[in-house]
Amino acid sequence: MDNNSRNLLLTLRYDGLSFHGWQYQPNCRTVEDELKKAIKRILGEEAKLQSCSRTDAGVHANMFCCNFRTDNQRPTDKIILGLNAVLPDDIAVYGCEEKEAGFHARYDCRGKEYIYKIWNAKQRNPFFNGYALHFSRELNEKRLDEIAKGFVGTYDFSSFCASGCAVKSMTRTIFDCSVRREGDMINFSVHGDGFLYNMVRIMVGTLLDISDKKINEPVIRIIEAKDRNRAGVTAPACGLYLNQVFYE
Repeated sequence: MDNNSRNLLLTLRYDGLSFHGWQYQPNCRTVEDELKKAIKRILGEEAKLQSCSRTDAGVHANMFCCNFRTDNQRPTDKIILGLNAVLPDDIAVYGCEEKEAGFHARYDCRGKEYIYKIWNAKQRNPFFNGYALHFSRELNEKRLDEIAKGFVGTYDFSSFCASGCAVKSMTRTIFDCSVRREGDMINFSVHGDGFLYNMVRIMVGTLLDISDKKINEPVIRIIEAKDRNRAGVTAPACGLYLNQVFYE
């Protein structure tokens, strides 16, 4: 990179159904790999992408951010048009802006919001296959909303972390958490400063297990236990969406 190199922040959305997550994996289709190939075609450079997060196989994103350095001086609006012309239909870039040299999509992120969709009806809906969890038993969204408030605060969330998570600290702050119904669709939303591996899916699974009376203790007791075995199942990936990424 020369002295005229730019640090570009891309904002995109993608349908995660046919991807093995964001991060590049050999012999697997990933969002990162498809985006890097598109950048190579449009800008003629190999991009080193710095992402805001990593999503697992089958997880979707309404908003996902990554940045990279480039010597190419093409206008940002032309970069968006060019990338969308060559990207597959399940990925779309809708933002591109120049940032200061030291900006990093992950380390400068101040928080994320996830949503989890649950199709709560006796019969499944084929239009939501892969995009929402079908849960046929009746859910009381008002009760679940009250229970979900127990996640709000700064805690060690070890009980809500899958094995294989290599982080220095399990402490995270949840700013807001809610459960809302729109017809037969229930939306669980959670906004925090960061999330552990499978944390949101375990939160959802815990709420569903509480609804099914498989768990009979308040959320705060599960948090205080710092024991994964005290929390509920890990909900499937299909209903999870990275919804918003927050920067200053």
